[in-house]
Amino acid sequence: MKLILTGILAGLLAATAAHADEMVFTSWGGTTQEAQTKSWAAPFEASSGIKVLQDGPTDYGKLKAMVEGGSVAWDVVDVEMDFAIKAAKDNLLEPIDFNVVPKTDLDPRFTTEHAVGSFYYSFVLAWNKGAVSGEAPGVIEIALLADGVPADKLYPLDLDRAFKKLDTIKSEIVWWDSGAQSQQLIASGEAAFGQIWNGRVFALEQEGADVGVSWNQNMTAADVLVIPKGSKNKASAMKFLAAATSPKSQAMFAEASGYAPINTAAKAEMPADVVKSLPDAYVDGQINLDMNYWAENRDKIAERWYAWQAK
Repeated sequence: MKLILTGILAGLLAATAAHADEMVFTSWGGTTQEAQTKSWAAPFEASSGIKVLQDGPTDYGKLKAMVEGGSVAWDVVDVEMDFAIKAAKDNLLEPIDFNVVPKTDLDPRFTTEHAVGSFYYSFVLAWNKGAVSGEAPGVIEIALLADGVPADKLYPLDLDRAFKKLDTIKSEIVWWDSGAQSQQLIASGEAAFGQIWNGRVFALEQEGADVGVSWNQNMTAADVLVIPKGSKNKASAMKFLAAATSPKSQAMFAEASGYAPINTAAKAEMPADVVKSLPDAYVDGQINLDMNYWAENRDKIAERWYAWQAK
């Protein structure tokens, strides 16, 4: 009997070890996740021996349901910073172990007790050159700016004024619900202009698409990496965060994606021409979105936003 129990125990330990040697990384798909896989996941697998399984796209409702249901399948998730702030307050995230994840060089703007920066980006105005003639012109914030609100007076957002301005062009708007779709709409000319992430424009330019971009009043924000509460592979997830936010990994991702690194030591490892093309090279007239405001008001604004779209 002792031998049988020992054999069973050995099998259980082996199964546990195999499970501990893998983790799941979830992000937004498309060119962004491809760059994250190449720059972060592949080197991490090679150095740690931990297999990084990929899933996506990020879905906030699914993350919440996993945590509340006690069946968490994701270990590290790329999310928007305003969501991370609210999710931490709602007890949906594991605290970051900064004994494992070095904090010294991480941009403090994008570092909290429950999140570390993934990348720093800008919403920019892109256009299809074949569908637009003349000079390029300079979603709530854009409407208010267009209606004459000064950049330093945007918050708190005047929703009535913003939606009234959006009403004037509602019939001409094509909505996108993924980064890949935003690229397709601009590249095909179905949408002549678009407010999209700068990294998506960068990818189109790399592919030779006939697109233009304006950094005038570009609006900045950041994605962050979080660990859902109840992650089955928390130790591996912490190690992944440490690797993904290291100077070398952040530099590799920035060069591949066009998004800015959140590790302040990363630029020293990047070519000068790449550094000059990043969002933080366009600070003149740049507008920083207030993620704390959005964290407090995202549900209220979302409810009104979807109701307005459905009209």
